Amino acid sequence: MLTIFTAPKPFTNPHIDLIQRNAIRSWVALGPEVEVLLIGEEEGLAEAARELGVRHLPQVQRNDQGTPLIPSIFNLARQETDKPYLAYVNADVILLPDVLEATRAAAAQARRFLMVGQRWDLDVRAPLDYPAGWPERLHAEVAQRGRLHPPAGSDYFIFPRECFTDIPDLTVGRAGWDNWMIYAARRNGWRVIDGTDDVMIIHQDHDYSHLPGGQPHYRQPETFENIRLAGGRWVTRFTLQDANARLAGGKLRPPRLTWAKFWREVEILPVTWLHSDALAQVSHAIFHPVRAYREYRARNKGG
Repeated sequence: MLTIFTAPKPFTNPHIDLIQRNAIRSWVALGPEVEVLLIGEEEGLAEAARELGVRHLPQVQRNDQGTPLIPSIFNLARQETDKPYLAYVNADVILLPDVLEATRAAAAQARRFLMVGQRWDLDVRAPLDYPAGWPERLHAEVAQRGRLHPPAGSDYFIFPRECFTDIPDLTVGRAGWDNWMIYAARRNGWRVIDGTDDVMIIHQDHDYSHLPGGQPHYRQPETFENIRLAGGRWVTRFTLQDANARLAGGKLRPPRLTWAKFWREVEILPVTWLHSDALAQVSHAIFHPVRAYREYRARNKGG
Protein backbone atom coordinates (compact mmCIF):
# COMPACT_ATOMS: atom_id res chain seq x y z
CA MET A 1 0.00 0.00 0.00
CA LEU A 2 2.76 2.45 0.92
CA THR A 3 6.25 3.25 -0.34
CA ILE A 4 8.44 4.96 2.25
CA PHE A 5 11.37 6.79 0.75
CA THR A 6 14.13 9.00 2.09
CA ALA A 7 17.50 10.57 1.29
CA PRO A 8 19.65 9.68 4.30
CA LYS A 9 22.64 11.54 5.65
CA PRO A 10 26.06 9.86 5.33
CA PHE A 11 26.44 6.92 7.69
CA THR A 12 29.94 8.03 8.76
CA ASN A 13 29.00 9.71 12.06
CA PRO A 14 28.46 6.87 14.57
CA HIS A 15 25.37 8.42 16.15
CA ILE A 16 23.78 9.32 12.79
CA ASP A 17 24.50 5.77 11.61
CA LEU A 18 22.80 4.41 14.74
CA ILE A 19 19.62 6.47 14.58
CA GLN A 20 19.18 6.05 10.82
CA ARG A 21 19.46 2.28 11.11
CA ASN A 22 16.99 2.34 14.01
CA ALA A 23 14.53 4.31 11.88
CA ILE A 24 14.83 2.20 8.74
CA ARG A 25 14.48 -1.02 10.72
CA SER A 26 11.20 0.30 12.12
CA TRP A 27 9.90 0.90 8.58
CA VAL A 28 10.84 -2.64 7.53
CA ALA A 29 9.13 -3.96 10.68
CA LEU A 30 5.80 -2.54 9.41
CA GLY A 31 5.54 -5.60 7.20
CA PRO A 32 4.78 -6.50 3.58
CA GLU A 33 2.41 -3.58 2.96
CA VAL A 34 5.45 -1.31 2.97
CA GLU A 35 8.28 -0.88 0.48
CA VAL A 36 11.38 1.09 1.54
CA LEU A 37 13.61 3.07 -0.84
CA LEU A 38 16.88 4.74 0.17
CA ILE A 39 17.93 7.43 -2.31
CA GLY A 40 21.36 8.95 -2.86
CA GLU A 41 25.06 8.13 -2.89
CA GLU A 42 26.08 9.27 0.58
CA GLU A 43 28.93 7.39 2.18
CA GLY A 44 27.81 4.13 3.76
CA LEU A 45 24.32 4.27 2.23
CA ALA A 46 24.73 1.37 -0.22
CA GLU A 47 26.13 -0.86 2.52
CA ALA A 48 23.32 0.08 4.93
CA ALA A 49 20.65 -0.63 2.31
CA ARG A 50 22.16 -4.02 1.60
CA GLU A 51 22.44 -4.94 5.29
CA LEU A 52 18.89 -3.77 6.04
CA GLY A 53 17.40 -5.51 3.01
CA VAL A 54 15.91 -2.45 1.32
CA ARG A 55 16.24 -0.98 -2.16
CA HIS A 56 18.89 1.62 -2.98
CA LEU A 57 18.48 4.22 -5.76
CA PRO A 58 21.78 6.09 -6.21
CA GLN A 59 21.24 8.30 -9.26
CA VAL A 60 19.79 11.40 -7.63
CA GLN A 61 20.29 14.88 -9.07
CA ARG A 62 22.11 17.43 -6.91
CA ASN A 63 22.71 21.15 -6.71
CA ASP A 64 26.13 22.78 -7.13
CA GLN A 65 26.95 22.09 -3.48
CA GLY A 66 26.22 18.38 -3.91
CA THR A 67 22.96 18.36 -1.94
CA PRO A 68 20.17 16.13 -3.36
CA LEU A 69 17.24 17.89 -5.00
CA ILE A 70 13.71 17.24 -3.76
CA PRO A 71 12.09 16.87 -7.23
CA SER A 72 14.66 14.25 -8.22
CA ILE A 73 14.14 12.32 -4.98
CA PHE A 74 10.35 12.34 -5.42
CA ASN A 75 10.50 11.43 -9.12
CA LEU A 76 12.86 8.51 -8.50
CA ALA A 77 10.51 7.11 -5.86
CA ARG A 78 7.48 7.54 -8.10
CA GLN A 79 9.21 5.85 -11.05
CA GLU A 80 10.42 2.89 -9.02
CA THR A 81 7.17 1.87 -7.36
CA ASP A 82 3.57 1.23 -8.36
CA LYS A 83 2.16 1.59 -4.85
CA PRO A 84 -0.72 4.08 -4.63
CA TYR A 85 0.64 6.11 -1.70
CA LEU A 86 4.07 7.57 -1.08
CA ALA A 87 5.64 8.73 2.17
CA TYR A 88 8.77 10.83 2.38
CA VAL A 89 10.11 10.37 5.91
CA ASN A 90 13.24 11.88 7.43
CA ALA A 91 15.78 9.12 7.93
CA ASP A 92 16.01 9.57 11.72
CA VAL A 93 12.27 9.06 12.33
CA ILE A 94 10.84 5.85 13.76
CA LEU A 95 7.40 4.86 12.47
CA LEU A 96 4.81 2.69 14.20
CA PRO A 97 1.99 0.63 12.65
CA ASP A 98 -0.49 3.44 13.27
CA VAL A 99 0.94 5.19 10.19
CA LEU A 100 -0.60 2.46 8.00
CA GLU A 101 -3.98 2.70 9.69
CA ALA A 102 -3.91 6.50 9.29
CA THR A 103 -2.99 6.28 5.60
CA ARG A 104 -5.88 3.89 4.96
CA ALA A 105 -8.27 6.18 6.86
CA ALA A 106 -7.14 9.31 5.00
CA ALA A 107 -7.31 7.56 1.62
CA ALA A 108 -10.86 6.40 2.30
CA GLN A 109 -12.04 9.95 2.99
CA ALA A 110 -9.99 12.18 0.67
CA ARG A 111 -8.95 11.72 -2.95
CA ARG A 112 -5.95 14.03 -2.89
CA PHE A 113 -4.30 14.93 0.38
CA LEU A 114 -1.09 15.61 2.24
CA MET A 115 -0.79 14.14 5.71
CA VAL A 116 1.74 15.66 8.10
CA GLY A 117 1.96 15.84 11.86
CA GLN A 118 3.91 16.71 14.97
CA ARG A 119 6.72 14.45 16.10
CA TRP A 120 7.85 13.18 19.47
CA ASP A 121 11.52 13.85 20.28
CA LEU A 122 13.40 11.09 22.08
CA ASP A 123 17.04 10.70 23.07
CA VAL A 124 18.16 7.31 21.70
CA ARG A 125 21.70 6.09 22.33
CA ALA A 126 21.49 2.37 21.59
CA PRO A 127 20.42 0.13 18.69
CA LEU A 128 16.74 -0.78 18.71
CA ASP A 129 15.24 -4.08 17.69
CA TYR A 130 11.63 -4.81 16.82
CA PRO A 131 10.41 -8.07 18.35
CA ALA A 132 6.78 -8.84 19.10
CA GLY A 133 5.21 -6.04 21.10
CA TRP A 134 7.65 -3.36 19.94
CA PRO A 135 4.99 -0.70 19.24
CA GLU A 136 3.64 -0.90 22.79
CA ARG A 137 7.18 -0.76 24.20
CA LEU A 138 7.99 2.39 22.22
CA HIS A 139 4.69 4.02 23.18
CA ALA A 140 5.59 3.49 26.83
CA GLU A 141 9.10 4.84 26.29
CA VAL A 142 7.77 8.00 24.64
CA ALA A 143 5.17 8.48 27.38
CA GLN A 144 7.96 8.35 29.96
CA ARG A 145 10.77 10.31 28.28
CA GLY A 146 9.48 11.82 25.01
CA ARG A 147 8.76 15.47 24.25
CA LEU A 148 6.09 16.62 21.80
CA HIS A 149 7.74 18.94 19.27
CA PRO A 150 6.01 22.25 18.45
CA PRO A 151 4.03 22.32 15.17
CA ALA A 152 6.90 23.86 13.19
CA GLY A 153 8.81 21.82 10.64
CA SER A 154 7.58 18.50 9.28
CA ASP A 155 9.29 15.12 9.34
CA TYR A 156 6.92 13.04 7.21
CA PHE A 157 4.73 13.63 4.18
CA ILE A 158 2.16 11.05 3.03
CA PHE A 159 0.31 11.61 -0.24
CA PRO A 160 -1.20 9.83 -3.26
CA ARG A 161 1.35 9.15 -5.98
CA GLU A 162 -0.30 11.56 -8.45
CA CYS A 163 0.39 14.52 -6.15
CA PHE A 164 3.56 16.66 -6.12
CA THR A 165 4.65 15.97 -9.68
CA ASP A 166 5.92 19.54 -10.21
CA ILE A 167 8.33 20.68 -7.49
CA PRO A 168 10.91 23.50 -7.77
CA ASP A 169 14.59 22.61 -7.31
CA LEU A 170 14.48 22.69 -3.52
CA THR A 171 17.25 20.92 -1.61
CA VAL A 172 16.71 18.26 1.02
CA GLY A 173 17.88 18.74 4.60
CA ARG A 174 17.57 22.53 4.46
CA ALA A 175 14.73 24.68 5.76
CA GLY A 176 11.83 25.81 3.59
CA TRP A 177 10.96 22.81 1.45
CA ASP A 178 8.62 21.32 4.03
CA ASN A 179 6.75 24.64 4.23
CA TRP A 180 6.46 24.69 0.43
CA MET A 181 4.81 21.25 0.52
CA ILE A 182 2.02 22.53 2.77
CA TYR A 183 1.66 25.72 0.72
CA ALA A 184 1.42 23.74 -2.54
CA ALA A 185 -1.21 21.37 -1.13
CA ARG A 186 -3.38 24.24 0.12
CA ARG A 187 -2.97 26.12 -3.18
CA ASN A 188 -4.05 23.03 -5.12
CA GLY A 189 -7.15 22.59 -2.99
CA TRP A 190 -6.05 19.29 -1.43
CA ARG A 191 -6.75 18.28 2.13
CA VAL A 192 -3.81 19.04 4.40
CA ILE A 193 -4.37 16.58 7.21
CA ASP A 194 -2.86 16.98 10.65
CA GLY A 195 -2.27 13.37 11.69
CA THR A 196 -0.89 14.14 15.15
CA ASP A 197 -3.82 12.63 17.07
CA ASP A 198 -3.60 9.26 15.28
CA VAL A 199 0.06 8.96 14.25
CA MET A 200 2.98 8.82 16.66
CA ILE A 201 6.31 9.41 14.95
CA ILE A 202 9.50 9.37 16.98
CA HIS A 203 12.36 11.67 16.06
CA GLN A 204 15.67 10.57 17.54
CA ASP A 205 17.67 13.53 18.88
CA HIS A 206 20.91 14.54 17.16
CA ASP A 207 23.21 17.52 16.76
CA TYR A 208 24.13 19.33 13.53
CA SER A 209 27.76 18.26 13.23
CA HIS A 210 26.92 16.56 9.91
CA LEU A 211 26.10 19.94 8.32
CA PRO A 212 28.65 22.50 7.05
CA GLY A 213 30.10 24.44 9.97
CA GLY A 214 27.98 22.42 12.38
CA GLN A 215 25.22 25.00 11.89
CA PRO A 216 21.49 24.12 11.99
CA HIS A 217 19.76 23.60 8.66
CA TYR A 218 17.93 26.93 8.87
CA ARG A 219 21.26 28.79 8.95
CA GLN A 220 22.71 27.11 5.87
CA PRO A 221 23.14 29.22 2.68
CA GLU A 222 21.08 26.64 0.77
CA THR A 223 18.14 27.48 3.01
CA PHE A 224 18.05 31.00 1.59
CA GLU A 225 18.06 29.54 -1.93
CA ASN A 226 15.20 27.23 -0.90
CA ILE A 227 13.26 30.28 0.28
CA ARG A 228 13.86 32.05 -3.02
CA LEU A 229 12.85 29.03 -5.10
CA ALA A 230 9.76 28.45 -2.94
CA GLY A 231 8.52 31.93 -3.78
CA GLY A 232 9.66 33.98 -0.80
CA ARG A 233 9.47 33.98 2.96
CA TRP A 234 5.69 34.34 2.93
CA VAL A 235 5.51 30.81 1.46
CA THR A 236 7.75 29.44 4.19
CA ARG A 237 5.27 30.73 6.79
CA PHE A 238 3.04 27.77 5.92
CA THR A 239 3.24 25.19 8.69
CA LEU A 240 1.27 22.33 10.19
CA GLN A 241 -1.01 24.98 11.69
CA ASP A 242 -2.29 25.60 8.14
CA ALA A 243 -3.83 22.12 7.97
CA ASN A 244 -7.47 22.25 6.92
CA ALA A 245 -8.37 18.86 8.42
CA ARG A 246 -7.24 16.63 11.25
CA LEU A 247 -7.38 12.88 11.63
CA ALA A 248 -8.75 11.79 15.00
CA GLY A 249 -10.04 8.32 15.78
CA GLY A 250 -9.76 7.42 12.10
CA LYS A 251 -12.14 10.21 11.05
CA LEU A 252 -11.35 13.41 9.18
CA ARG A 253 -12.55 16.34 11.22
CA PRO A 254 -12.34 20.12 10.84
CA PRO A 255 -9.31 21.77 12.43
CA ARG A 256 -9.75 23.17 15.90
CA LEU A 257 -11.03 26.71 15.42
CA THR A 258 -9.38 29.51 17.34
CA TRP A 259 -9.27 33.23 16.59
CA ALA A 260 -5.67 32.80 15.43
CA LYS A 261 -6.74 30.02 13.06
CA PHE A 262 -9.67 32.09 11.79
CA TRP A 263 -7.51 35.10 10.94
CA ARG A 264 -4.81 32.92 9.41
CA GLU A 265 -7.40 31.41 7.06
CA VAL A 266 -8.50 34.92 6.13
CA GLU A 267 -4.87 35.86 5.46
CA ILE A 268 -4.27 32.95 3.10
CA LEU A 269 -7.57 33.25 1.18
CA PRO A 270 -5.67 34.54 -1.88
CA VAL A 271 -3.82 31.20 -1.94
CA THR A 272 -6.61 28.80 -1.08
CA TRP A 273 -9.49 30.41 -2.99
CA LEU A 274 -8.06 32.81 -5.58
CA HIS A 275 -4.85 30.86 -6.30
CA SER A 276 -3.00 34.15 -6.65
CA ASP A 277 0.51 34.43 -5.27
CA ALA A 278 0.59 38.16 -6.05
CA LEU A 279 -2.49 38.82 -3.91
CA ALA A 280 -1.12 36.46 -1.26
CA GLN A 281 1.97 38.66 -0.94
CA VAL A 282 -0.25 41.72 -0.55
CA SER A 283 -2.23 39.93 2.15
CA HIS A 284 0.99 38.93 3.90
CA ALA A 285 2.08 42.58 3.92
CA ILE A 286 -1.29 43.71 5.33
CA PHE A 287 -1.27 41.15 8.14
CA HIS A 288 2.46 41.43 8.90
CA PRO A 289 3.58 44.92 7.84
CA VAL A 290 6.76 45.10 9.94
CA ARG A 291 7.89 41.63 8.89
CA ALA A 292 7.06 42.31 5.25
CA TYR A 293 9.01 45.59 5.34
CA ARG A 294 12.06 43.87 6.82
CA GLU A 295 11.87 41.16 4.18
CA TYR A 296 11.59 43.81 1.47
CA ARG A 297 14.66 45.60 2.84
CA ALA A 298 16.60 42.33 3.01
CA ARG A 299 15.73 41.47 -0.61
CA ASN A 300 16.80 44.88 -1.84
CA LYS A 301 19.86 45.35 0.36
CA GLY A 302 22.62 46.79 -1.72
CA GLY A 303 20.30 47.04 -4.72
